[in-house]
Amino acid sequence: MARPWGLLNRRSALLGAVGFLALSAATPAMAARPSKPSSSTASSWPRASQVPGGVARLSLGPGQTRPAAHDGDVPLLVIGSTKEWTALVGIPLSAQPGEAHISMLPPEGGASREISYTIAPKQYSVQRLKVAPGTVDLSAEDEARYKRERAHLDTVTAAFTEPLPQQLRMRVPVPGRRSGSFGLRRVFNGQSRNPHSGMDIAAGTGTPVLAPLPGRVIDTGNYFFNGNTVWMDHGGGLLTMYCHLSRIDVMPGDMVDTGGRLALVGATGRVTGPHLHWSVMLNRVMVDPALFIE
Repeated sequence: MARPWGLLNRRSALLGAVGFLALSAATPAMAARPSKPSSSTASSWPRASQVPGGVARLSLGPGQTRPAAHDGDVPLLVIGSTKEWTALVGIPLSAQPGEAHISMLPPEGGASREISYTIAPKQYSVQRLKVAPGTVDLSAEDEARYKRERAHLDTVTAAFTEPLPQQLRMRVPVPGRRSGSFGLRRVFNGQSRNPHSGMDIAAGTGTPVLAPLPGRVIDTGNYFFNGNTVWMDHGGGLLTMYCHLSRIDVMPGDMVDTGGRLALVGATGRVTGPHLHWSVMLNRVMVDPALFIE
């Protein structure tokens, strides 16, 4: 499955979600040091990986009040304590290696401060698949449907709510073999598509899909590429997506605890067989779910 909310033409249909790396225009600039969680928080934070598709943990220093941080105009999840606040930054798969920036606004006011960090290169694997021709070269009708869905999901993925998550390490939503890794570049019927924006887990049709963290259901529906889909909001711009479901057992607005049932595994949308596609989004960027697994 490739990225679903990117730019589309009839020769290039994407499946996943587009992230972006917005450079902030704040001054003065300073290089961020990676934040090292204390023993009391280490088990609840995602693993740091400053590569395309990874998560940067950037120290914002101490302070009596939680500071605000942004990647361009997108708010970032800030966690920690008065001893040290940390910004968690999702890095898009499309990011180029090199220097990137976020901005921090001190809670006591004053000018924003630009914080720089370095994105390291990473090479992902390639997989070649055969799928129905109509899901690669879209008809005018299917292309119009895709664009309507994308416009709707742009509003869904902009969610940034409170309370902020207290736990960021996640349970795997279904048991099974990982059949498709994050970042895998896929070639459909000989045509290259953007990298895989989630984790595929092989599981039989009807296998329960369980919530990996507490959260609120913010969207459900049937989408051209993703089939039956559920989106959850865990707070602070941390979202999760579950695709190709055979049945959806929740509605928008439902609060679900860790381990609560969301849906059943299926083979709806663009698939080659039953499995769960699971995506994790941070600050509107799809990142590697493996970094969040307990």
